[in-house]
Amino acid sequence: MNLLALAIWLGVAVSSGLLIRGLRRSRPPSAGPAPALHDLSEAAFMAGGPGAVVDTALVSMLADGRLIVGGPGIAHVRPGARAYDPAERAVLQAHQDAPSGWLYQVRYAAMLDPAVQETGGALAARGLLSPPGWGRAWRRWGLVQATVCGILVPVSLPLTFAACLLRPGAVQVPFIVKVLPVLLGGVVVGLVCAARAKGRLTPAGMRALREIRSSYLNDRNPHVQTALFGLRGLRDPFLRGQLVPAARGTRLAAAQAASRPHGSGSSYAASAEVLPVVWCAGSDGGSGGGSGCGSGCGSGSGCGSSGGSSCSSSSGSGCGSSGSSCGSSSSSCSGSSSSCSSSSGSSCSSSS
Repeated sequence: MNLLALAIWLGVAVSSGLLIRGLRRSRPPSAGPAPALHDLSEAAFMAGGPGAVVDTALVSMLADGRLIVGGPGIAHVRPGARAYDPAERAVLQAHQDAPSGWLYQVRYAAMLDPAVQETGGALAARGLLSPPGWGRAWRRWGLVQATVCGILVPVSLPLTFAACLLRPGAVQVPFIVKVLPVLLGGVVVGLVCAARAKGRLTPAGMRALREIRSSYLNDRNPHVQTALFGLRGLRDPFLRGQLVPAARGTRLAAAQAASRPHGSGSSYAASAEVLPVVWCAGSDGGSGGGSGCGSGCGSGSGCGSSGGSSCSSSSGSGCGSSGSSCGSSSSSCSGSSSSCSSSSGSSCSSSS
């Protein structure tokens, strides 16, 4: 039993050490001593992925009347309306190409726009954001370790009784006492590392997001608050009444896009369960939407976190209503003609 206890200690210690080391080294390095966010669009992507970028543009356009929503979520563009940034141009283009004027469809199509997707590629290139799928293996490792250690805790009870029966009357430390500390430690390390692998923001990215939030601390403009905190930062009841349902409808828009064999020249991923789109990037993490994902991905996951701590997904329900992390789950898109990697379901930061 002593040899078995020693083997368990060594196994858990080695697994935990390799997991922590691998997770730390897999983070992309920061470009320069202290990379910063260039604008609110980058802040929105950090806080909530492509969905937050589009939500920020929609809030700005709805607030100044360039975009009008009438009836049950039908969007209309005012004649002569102009776009002032790439995200707003993506909204106008999505509205022009939309089969109907439903706001949730416009939102989803704008999220797929290469200009929006490439924002994530630029952030990853500067070491502020981890590319899609970077922590999938480490998250799986952490969950497996936590599960195995958790199972070994009750298994150690019959082994303790067996040891007592084999050596009756002998003074010995119960087997469960020998292994319980390392097993509980293995569970904690596994779960903590799995949670960290699920997030997308690098330490440099968290600092940059905190800095830009501090610089806009007293700015209560709706589109600024939406960029910094996602829809949970939006307080205007009219705007929330329009955008929260649109965010929740992202799942429906993804399903509708996946059901179209050839939708607007884009290829959409179809799966048994169609999930909202998240950020799709190339394998190098720096190509952003230019890799082909930006033109069409139909699956994805929810938010990576609620406080902008790690979000890059686009789940409308988690971010739009409560702003919590769906936890987008670390994920990415997959498609037969896309270079995105497959993933498990969120959610961003977060947030759609």
